Amino acid sequence: MVRWIMSQPFAIAFICLTIVAMVRSQCTYWVGRLVRAGVLRASWAQRLASEGAAKARDKLERWGWPLIPVSFLTVGFQTAVNLSAGLIGWRWWRYTLAAVPGWLMWGAVYAAGGLAVFAAIAAMAAASPMLAVATIQTVAILICVTVYLVHRRTAAARAAKTT
Repeated sequence: MVRWIMSQPFAIAFICLTIVAMVRSQCTYWVGRLVRAGVLRASWAQRLASEGAAKARDKLERWGWPLIPVSFLTVGFQTAVNLSAGLIGWRWWRYTLAAVPGWLMWGAVYAAGGLAVFAAIAAMAAASPMLAVATIQTVAILICVTVYLVHRRTAAARAAKTT
């Protein structure tokens, strides 16, 4: 399947991969909604129906929507975000509107070469599993250091503005 997608023109690969992102995220969202429906019938119903939980849902609905499209640029985290949106009971239409840019970004990234990166990692793992693990760990460390440095710089800028 990966070879077939990679052999297609960008537009076809983009459309196919965007549809994959759409179907996958919608299925994950609805699994969350179904789990939530089961939980609401269980003893946790009072906790999820509390005033504090309602306020959290309202704030997430009002301010948390940018997290959904951004999550499509991650591996693994997007599933947690899509599932959580269903678990907390986000309105379907609001979730879907927030997810559309994520679907388009996911389709574009993978059509433009994201699949080639995964194919290269798989080939590297077949040739040398330790090299593949070391490469993935190095990239993860670089991402963590970058996030830390950006966070530190942002915090310093905020502190400078308040003084």
